[in-house]
Amino acid sequence: MKNTEKVYVHPAPIRVWHWINAAGFIVLVATGFQIRFAEVFSFLSLRDAIVLHNYTGFLVMADYLLWLGYYLGTGKITIYFPKLQDFIPKTIAQARYYGCGLFRGEKNPHQMTPENKFNPLQQQAYVGLMFFLVPVQIFSGLFLWQVKKHEAYLGLLGGIKVVDTLHVLLFFFFAVFLIVHFYLATLGHTPFAHFKAMFTGYEEHHH
Repeated sequence: MKNTEKVYVHPAPIRVWHWINAAGFIVLVATGFQIRFAEVFSFLSLRDAIVLHNYTGFLVMADYLLWLGYYLGTGKITIYFPKLQDFIPKTIAQARYYGCGLFRGEKNPHQMTPENKFNPLQQQAYVGLMFFLVPVQIFSGLFLWQVKKHEAYLGLLGGIKVVDTLHVLLFFFFAVFLIVHFYLATLGHTPFAHFKAMFTGYEEHHH
């Protein structure tokens, strides 16, 4: 008989950030598709889609500052950075698990705790996402929101076409990321275990 241990991993501010961010990203992707492909994908007027996209962008930006402020203020930002002394073997073990161990019923080599929340692959992904790609998308969106006001910055970055192309490429990346993230979230001990944990804060460990 397996014993179940509940571990409080997701504090309330992070759960609030996560679900606002998730809803915001979905709206941004949907409205982004309409703005770019209005002739084939239309559920709002183009004007309404742009307005909703802009306001949602500001909401996601504020939510990002909530996330950053919480982790910097509590000093817990270190959970995003891997420990170099065992980084390579843990990365290989985690990659092997996702590549074949998962499908053989093997145990995940990483056990989530409040101090060790992310496995090495997640840490690498989130460092790139949260400290580089999301800020780039936020700033490129701000520059495109008021082109005239930010002409000088756009010029330094190669012009509006360069910034717009970057924003669109990242938009496609985040659309794919949402799908991958949803799939990986189903890989708990039950398909909805991680979803439940992001509402309650508690991850269940089965021994």
